[in-house]
Amino acid sequence: MSMNTLALDTSAYSALRTGHQRAISLVQKARTILLPAVVLGELLGGFEYGRFRERNREGLHSFLQSNRVQVSSITAETAERYAAIYAYLRSVGRPIPTNDIWIAASVMEYSAVLLTTDRHYSFIPHILVEMLTPDRKN
Repeated sequence: MSMNTLALDTSAYSALRTGHQRAISLVQKARTILLPAVVLGELLGGFEYGRFRERNREGLHSFLQSNRVQVSSITAETAERYAAIYAYLRSVGRPIPTNDIWIAASVMEYSAVLLTTDRHYSFIPHILVEMLTPDRKN
C-alpha cells in the first residue's frame, strides 16, 4: 500500500514497538507519520502507570525525533470534525470511546490513513482505515 500520511493510534504504535512486521513495513513506506495528540497523551499516561516508564519514554522520544513524524494539534477544525463524527455515531447507534473520536477527527483533518487494531474505526465514514491483525510467528 502506498500512502502519503499514515496516522497511528495507540494500538498501532504499540504494535510497531513490539516488532509487528506489517506495522513496521507500512511505517517505513509512509512519507509522513501522524501521531494525534490524543494518542501521545494515551501513550504517556500508559507509561506513567507502567513498569517500564523510562524505557518507553525514551523509545517514544526517539520515534518523535524522526523528521517524518508529526504530532497533530487539536484545533477548532478538529473539534468540528469531532462533532460531526460524534453526531453521526450517535445517530446510527454505534458509540465508540471518546478518545477514538478525537483520533478519527485528527485523521480526517490531515487526510491520513489510520493504522489500528480497533475495528470500530471502520464505522466512521470519510476516514481510511488500515487494519492490523496479529503477527504470525514462524
